[in-house]
Amino acid sequence: MFILDFVNIQDISFCTTIPEQIIAILLPLAVFLVYYFIRKDVYDLHHAILGLLFSVLITAVMTDAIKDAVGRPRPDFFWRCFPDGKGVFDPVTSNVLCTGDKGVIKEGHKSFPSGHTSWSFAGLVYLAWYLSGKLRAFDRRGHVAKLCLVFLPFLVAAMIAVSRVDDYWHHWQDVFAGALIGMVIASFCYLQFFPPPYDIDGWGPHAYFQMLAESRNGAQPSTVNNEIHHVQSAELQAVSLYIPPQHDADTRGNSWDSSPMLGASQNVRAH
Repeated sequence: MFILDFVNIQDISFCTTIPEQIIAILLPLAVFLVYYFIRKDVYDLHHAILGLLFSVLITAVMTDAIKDAVGRPRPDFFWRCFPDGKGVFDPVTSNVLCTGDKGVIKEGHKSFPSGHTSWSFAGLVYLAWYLSGKLRAFDRRGHVAKLCLVFLPFLVAAMIAVSRVDDYWHHWQDVFAGALIGMVIASFCYLQFFPPPYDIDGWGPHAYFQMLAESRNGAQPSTVNNEIHHVQSAELQAVSLYIPPQHDADTRGNSWDSSPMLGASQNVRAH
């Protein structure tokens, strides 16, 4: 004989299958650290962590703001309002009189969108972008194994979203909206720090290539200035070779100046 126990239903409805903090943050961080220990790339680790934190934090703020604005009841709101499973109504107005804890009831009005889903997609979609860039999954060589690794974070995020519906914490619309929010924000945050995965430089962060460009541009002016300095010094040496001595110039000047006088005196003698 099956006996319905309302207390057990309440306990089950309030439980959480998978904590989103572990999946959304710790799993990508573990992948970032593994890549760092292999390549020793500080630029990559620094910007990967920054992008992940931006993605998760922006998603959390936006999700909580929408939750408070919408106030949609959760699927288990009945058990939050009536812990004993017996509905209580006002005899005059017929309004519902919730007998549950106020904090539990307030939390029951935060169904849309799903916070666990948005957090999970924000972290795991960011990880999918990261893996696609490092593995060069879009190099047009048709590596199916690379795509499987890229889509693995999507699968984990989807399983978390399904668990939110199974735990009676969210409706399917809440999960869909949370996944959309997390995916969009994760994409923007990744592209803020890394090139697109299909780009030729998609394996590294923007800051790394900017540093290389600045180092090259900084080396070129110094070499040009050195070449100009050598050319100018060579020209000065060449000019100094053709400058006549000072006494020769005076002698030439005197000879040119005295030549008209000599010509005039010779003419006088001739007459």
